[in-house]
Amino acid sequence: MDIDSRKFSHPHLTANGKPRASIALTAIKTLWFNTGTQCNLSCQNCYIESSPSNNRLSYISLTQVQQFLNEIQVEGHPTEEIGLTGGEPFMNPDIMVIMAEILRRGFKLLVLSNAMRPMLKHQQALLRLHQHYPGRLQIRVSMDHHRADLHEQERGAKSWEPMLEGLKWLNSNGFTIAIAGRTRWGDANLREGYAELFARLGLSIDAHNPQQLVLFPEMDQNSPVPEITSACWGKLGLDPEKIMCASSRMVVVHRGDNQPSVQACTLLAYDQRFNLGATLAEADTEVPLNHPHCARFCVLGGGSCAPVTETGQADPPTS
Repeated sequence: MDIDSRKFSHPHLTANGKPRASIALTAIKTLWFNTGTQCNLSCQNCYIESSPSNNRLSYISLTQVQQFLNEIQVEGHPTEEIGLTGGEPFMNPDIMVIMAEILRRGFKLLVLSNAMRPMLKHQQALLRLHQHYPGRLQIRVSMDHHRADLHEQERGAKSWEPMLEGLKWLNSNGFTIAIAGRTRWGDANLREGYAELFARLGLSIDAHNPQQLVLFPEMDQNSPVPEITSACWGKLGLDPEKIMCASSRMVVVHRGDNQPSVQACTLLAYDQRFNLGATLAEADTEVPLNHPHCARFCVLGGGSCAPVTETGQADPPTS
């Protein structure tokens, strides 16, 4: 276990006094909205601890979303895509009007979902959006592993078949779909396993295309991880502009707040050190990589919640 409490404690210096790496915002290419942390599932290792009882992030409203869409357009941000995450986005009471508003304004829309009953309750509304805005809406479905038993090890008993029902409904109706898997089991031939499953189910998903099957690294809180210094970019051969917080931000509504705020990262929704203010203008600032997730998920893990075409990142290194 990593027990050095000095690590990730100073915004600008690592525990051994070296300059900490930070990421400048190049442009907001993807703006994320967290629709609320409530979910129909309680997963074993949810990145954001979503569950039926977690309301640390309140449901975001249509009006609050419009506030930021207006800022994008007034200030001329080059934002092309909006992402909706949760929790389970389809549990938000405003979800369909939020999706319609985003698409109406000409953005591409990526929605992260477990494709279960909350999504299927909106079948007719989803079909209307799909018909009115062809090719602009993508649903990324969480399928943690291509084996039912391992998927349910993470998501709970009886979570596999309902997910497949929703996934097959999306596929049969021609939606643009992607899959989010996880590398936690260390499978060497993970993509091949997904490819066999997709073929068996008749799904129009290319498991070898990192835009259609995104594989996320794990964030084990008990495993040690090094801090990232400003000298690491050259040593690792990485471009800091490819890190997620160089091109995206996430809007959240913390419970008890009257107004939304902008977090630096989709993974750090609660940490006030990464609360960058109430507007996108205030959030145009450098982000110090002052959290274990910065190293574990983004820099060393190669992970990104954003589209692969935006960050240039694909699968994480084998760990």
